[in-house]
Amino acid sequence: MMRGASADAYAAAAAVLPGTGDLGRVGQDLFGTADLFRAEPGLRRVATDVSLPGEAKADLLRSVLEGKVTPEALDVITTAVSQRWTSGRDLSDALEQLGVVATVRSTGGDAGRLEDEVFAVGRLVQANPELRDALSDPARSRADKAALVQGLLGDKVLPATVALVQQALSGSHRTVAVALAAYQKIAAEVRGEGVATVRVARPLPDAYRERLAGALARTYGRDVHLNVIVDPEVIGGVRVEIGDDVIDGTVSSRLDDARRRLAG
Repeated sequence: MMRGASADAYAAAAAVLPGTGDLGRVGQDLFGTADLFRAEPGLRRVATDVSLPGEAKADLLRSVLEGKVTPEALDVITTAVSQRWTSGRDLSDALEQLGVVATVRSTGGDAGRLEDEVFAVGRLVQANPELRDALSDPARSRADKAALVQGLLGDKVLPATVALVQQALSGSHRTVAVALAAYQKIAAEVRGEGVATVRVARPLPDAYRERLAGALARTYGRDVHLNVIVDPEVIGGVRVEIGDDVIDGTVSSRLDDARRRLAG
């Protein structure tokens, strides 16, 4: 989360991010520029140097990137570099986040599907040690890993989902799974939603899922996207995690509580 001057800078750049057009391409251009700043610390230092006029920094980036990125992406980038940032890293992180926002917007009415797919891929990576190791192997090039993602997901998911998973390979987060979790939260924010992780022993019937989502929406004052995890250890009942709140109504939790009472 951006703080201080970086929060204001992010808001200024976000204000010029388009809501229509070739948003998938805009997202890719913002991802590429974020990667460029991370790979070129000298350029990043100039772009975030508080002693330089914002207009001069914007002109520099325009001369470097004009014709290589979309005009819409260039507007976001030049606006971003003309701002004051709390730290140099915040600029790269902000452009990546705005790339995620553009990618989510590119899906239109399929944004909810995108959230589900990103969550599912994150769970797949966590549950598959071989895949997790392949995506984190420093001996493999990023292009090789991206090709692996393309071959694995192909046309099974939205192109935007593939784009986000491939961006998760950038190393900007501790792991690919952590990156995907962060991207899903951004996607939910784009839609004005919260995100709840729901653990159950068996898949939730649609009717129950709708009731639970409705109850959480009334409690938290906005729609809530449910990430449902089927976990046999739950035995029965439901455990809901939303933000820092935990609502644990599982049988396993009640049994553990009973054991503690008996032991005490």
